[in-house]
Amino acid sequence: MSTFCLEVSGPFACFTRPEMKVERVSYDVITPSAARAVFEAILWKPEIRWQVERIDVLKPVRHINLRRNEVGAKASVRNIQQAMNAGHGDLALFIEDERQQRAGLFLRDVAYRLYARLEVLKPDAPPQKHTEMFARRAAKGQCVNQPYLGCREFAADFRLIEAPDSEAAPIADSASLGWMLYDLDFSNRADPKPRFFNAQLQAGTVHVPAWNSPEVRG
Repeated sequence: MSTFCLEVSGPFACFTRPEMKVERVSYDVITPSAARAVFEAILWKPEIRWQVERIDVLKPVRHINLRRNEVGAKASVRNIQQAMNAGHGDLALFIEDERQQRAGLFLRDVAYRLYARLEVLKPDAPPQKHTEMFARRAAKGQCVNQPYLGCREFAADFRLIEAPDSEAAPIADSASLGWMLYDLDFSNRADPKPRFFNAQLQAGTVHVPAWNSPEVRG
């Protein structure tokens, strides 16, 4: 098992609090699930798993209020199936009829150092193959899909950090961030359940407990 470090940054971010039903309100810091998604955007295979271990906050937490137009509906699966069976039909979704204006409390000008451990799930799979593949891809800036900061419209820049101790220190702030979304438990794929942990920012760093730790609760 190998631990990698990435620096990610972007002008905007939104790590949505699940308790907010309509308006998007971001956590103050990137969630472990969003951090995991950044690593998976560079390398993901069924036989590997990423375990986020630590998050360094590199810039002060700043918020911005934005009001955006969003589409409030999805194309009906039933209408699509009927059109496929009939060979014709109206599958259009008219934005003007479904447009909704929603406010959001987002983060602005964010930067993090993310530490994650690459775990190989199959005993017969060679770990060195995957670690070398990730290191090579991350160093070249290659990715399967563009990493993003919570929402796909908030693209993230990233770079591989080979010597984290030589990098600038995180911010000096310490605070209790409260219960934060850790990730979804897909033990029952038909009904995934969210799991949370009590996040603490200590001198700019959030230490992420292991998935099976008693600190992570459903």
